[in-house]
Amino acid sequence: MKVIICGAGQVGWQIARHLSGEKNDVTVVDNNPDLVRRATDTLDVQGISGFASYPDVLDKAGARDADMIIAATYSDEVNMVTCQVAHSVFAIPRKIARLRSQSYLDAIYSDLYRRDHMPIDVVISPELEVAEAAIKRLATPAAFDTESFLDNKVQMLGLRLAEDCPVVNTSLRQLSDLFSTLRAVVGGVRRNGTLFAPDPSDQLFVGDDIYVFTASEDVGRTMEVFGKTQKKQDRVLLVGGGNVGLMVAQRLEARTDRIRAKVIERNRKIAEHAAEALERTIVLHGDGLDSDMLAEAGVDRADAVLAVTDDDKVNLLTAVRAKARGCPLAITLINDPTLVPLMSPLGIDAYINPRATTVSSILRHIRHGRVRNVYSIGDAEAEIIEAEVLSTSPIAGCKVRDIDFPEGVLIGSIRKGDKIVKPTGGTRIEEGDVIAVFALSADVPEVERLFQVSIDFF
Repeated sequence: MKVIICGAGQVGWQIARHLSGEKNDVTVVDNNPDLVRRATDTLDVQGISGFASYPDVLDKAGARDADMIIAATYSDEVNMVTCQVAHSVFAIPRKIARLRSQSYLDAIYSDLYRRDHMPIDVVISPELEVAEAAIKRLATPAAFDTESFLDNKVQMLGLRLAEDCPVVNTSLRQLSDLFSTLRAVVGGVRRNGTLFAPDPSDQLFVGDDIYVFTASEDVGRTMEVFGKTQKKQDRVLLVGGGNVGLMVAQRLEARTDRIRAKVIERNRKIAEHAAEALERTIVLHGDGLDSDMLAEAGVDRADAVLAVTDDDKVNLLTAVRAKARGCPLAITLINDPTLVPLMSPLGIDAYINPRATTVSSILRHIRHGRVRNVYSIGDAEAEIIEAEVLSTSPIAGCKVRDIDFPEGVLIGSIRKGDKIVKPTGGTRIEEGDVIAVFALSADVPEVERLFQVSIDFF
């Protein structure tokens, strides 16, 4: 498949990395020559320096025979015009645009993206994706990462194992025997910075970060097994009242269970805008790093603080200060993945990576066929892929133990009809089953082959 990616920033680079690694013909376009050079030097892609919305630039990028264009520049308007030019001049079949402004995302204006108006097939909103991720983190506060699969019947939980975890030094095979009725599977383990898919003989150790698939009905019990407690978040303090903070606050207001939220925002205009848009949420104008402001906001009485400003370092320091003032749970927004290792030494409980959430969202729409969901793990180190088994799939009719999966692949959960099944060696995979699979990035092409699906949908 021939793909043009407009915008060579963090999101564009990661998408290019995924697609070029899967032997697609990828061209990256950006008006910053340094970003284009970085992409061509580090990835198997072609690069064009210029404005993505210019027809001559798209022509040089090969738009005349491109199958897809992904407009992920920093400008909503450039992304929209790029898709329009791609459609009107070059008839590119599939157009994906990243749009940030809430006005462009309002449902009442959705007709704007019809093919006879502004032809965009898929609109991706980073802020909306991040806000949804933040709400999920608050719902499972003991997890550093979480995502839903199999029509919300299965949860993936990222859990760090502490010294009080009752199953440390226990092999996964023994764990499965001890809790035979628990529909939970450890799909991935990060140990000493290395992510891998574990074998049944592997043990779990203090400090491991594990990715667990569990039936939604078994989340509470799964958390207990791994030494985690669930506590309802009644009071939430948001630091940052921009697009992400505002969306989170609005979703908290819309929930049926009353959650008392406060917002701290240092920019007066943004604070005033948030105050006008929110009905029950208190908005304070001030610096979230200021101890007096945190005290005024009642950080010592809050169940959770969510730092979502546009400055990673401010978010980290705010979370540290909130924890020092007695807040039990701190969640931060971190754009720079090199800062993630600081979380544990600083005592920060969980983080949200906007790049990873946006990349996951775009991949979800790229991987067609019977792939239903994709979630990117870490710094694009692995993916969780949800796909339906076709009758033509090599794994249809096979028992799990007989499937020749690569070492970096592990089945986390299976849905057979309306029933969630914990996979074992004797589980037979059948046509129509929907499976959630953990796969290291290098093994994703083989997973797609086994499912007989392709990102090429023409």
